[in-house]
Amino acid sequence: MAKNIKHALVVEGGAMRGIFAAGVLDEFLSQNHQPFDCYFGVSAGATNVAAFLCKQPMRNYKVITDYSCRPEFINLARFLKGGHLFDLDWLWEETIREIRLQTEIFEQNPQPFYIVTTAIDSGKAYYLEATNDNMVEQLKASCAIPIAYRDYPIINNTPMTDGGVADSIPVIKAYEMGAREITVILSRSRGYKKKATKTSWLTKQIYKGYPALINAALNRADVYNKSIDFIENPPSDCIVNIIAPPKHFKVGRTTKSFNILNNGYQMGLAEARAYLQAV
Repeated sequence: MAKNIKHALVVEGGAMRGIFAAGVLDEFLSQNHQPFDCYFGVSAGATNVAAFLCKQPMRNYKVITDYSCRPEFINLARFLKGGHLFDLDWLWEETIREIRLQTEIFEQNPQPFYIVTTAIDSGKAYYLEATNDNMVEQLKASCAIPIAYRDYPIINNTPMTDGGVADSIPVIKAYEMGAREITVILSRSRGYKKKATKTSWLTKQIYKGYPALINAALNRADVYNKSIDFIENPPSDCIVNIIAPPKHFKVGRTTKSFNILNNGYQMGLAEARAYLQAV
């Protein structure tokens, strides 16, 4: 674990909603804004941080607006027949071949970067420190949305699933590790609070055999809302900078409309510019 953390960047996931953070971080790159000494990313948020640290603007814009919209990736008919709704295997193979992450750039100037996953056996969040060698497989584990992707990637002999199950916005973890300034990029507009699931019976059925994962999934709203409370009312010794989509941000978890996604990206660029003008 990193020591002497002062300013952490925390990026939320949310599948296709990640287009907003892609815009924010691309603008940060274009203005050479990189005051952070530690990074946390969850699911799509982790892939956005990775592209930022590998200095690849527009990479995740292409992934989200092109590759992620192809039927090979999102396919409801396949899902209803027992396959993946989100085929991460295909997405990783295609993007590695055509627009791979330039992890060698990250290796030249490595920064503490924690990719959040959830262990299915314990239901606990794991904060995996990325390296040039393990980043790509850790990102896949963090993006493995339960149910939508039916496999559990193995990391260090531990089956993992989407980090958002256990810790969607790891601001409290960043604070516990010493960060006293935290910049957080959200995927929902300010004021959003997650509601408890109304289908707990379905959650229990889907995760049958994994009681700790069931518990984590059922407690997800509480954990999420505690993070939001921390963000909006941080401790007296901590500054939290918030970058969030505007109220008219229309991107959902499975949005495939190019116009809506592109607008979401433009909102990210605009919010980043406004933030940088104010700091």
